[in-house]
Amino acid sequence: MAFEHDELSQDRAWQDEANCLGVDPDLFFPERGASTREAKEVCKGCVVRGDCLEFALVNGEKFGIWGGLSERERRRLRRQRAQTIRITGTA
Repeated sequence: MAFEHDELSQDRAWQDEANCLGVDPDLFFPERGASTREAKEVCKGCVVRGDCLEFALVNGEKFGIWGGLSERERRRLRRQRAQTIRITGTA
């Protein structure tokens, strides 16, 4: 069991380097129709933006701003990736 915990800790180690560390989480989960601009500004230039986005994609995060993208933008990216895989025939 300790191994699984260590593995999980390593998988999420990127979070310690995130620009959003210490920022009010509500900023990244705006009400429907509210602006996402401020959250995306925090994500700009973040050194772990790609890790954050991949975490959200792999874990099916349905809400909030992750890796600088909204759920709608992540859904579009998932569709594009799935289409690319179908076209190229690779996983």
